[in-house]
Amino acid sequence: MTPESGDRAPGPSEGTGGTGPPAANPYARTYRHGTLTVVEAAGEIDMASAGSLAEHLHTATEGERPDVLVDLRTVDFFDCSGLRVLCRADSRAREHGGRLRIVSGSARIRRLLRASGLLGRFPPLPELPEPQG
Repeated sequence: MTPESGDRAPGPSEGTGGTGPPAANPYARTYRHGTLTVVEAAGEIDMASAGSLAEHLHTATEGERPDVLVDLRTVDFFDCSGLRVLCRADSRAREHGGRLRIVSGSARIRRLLRASGLLGRFPPLPELPEPQG
């Protein structure tokens, strides 16, 4: 069974016209912090909302050497759908010669990363680093 167009989150290029950052939504917004691109996630990141985060991460990992921070400090819930989005974005950033890191002080996020074997790939920073450049 295929989902109806109204039942799915927009793809990475839908709704943005392929130019500029995607519009902020209840689950994600993107902004610059010095030389870094910060994608701030909020609320519950699960199967229903992961596409909204993915849209921002897809755009943030375009171009040469993207340096992306995913700020999870205001996330209330994060499940394997969110992990899948992080892994895809991290792979894309690496393909473009860049990196993706996360910011989180949440013990729940740390436990999820440890249980999934991803803590080494995404060691959380406690806060945003000082802006460079």
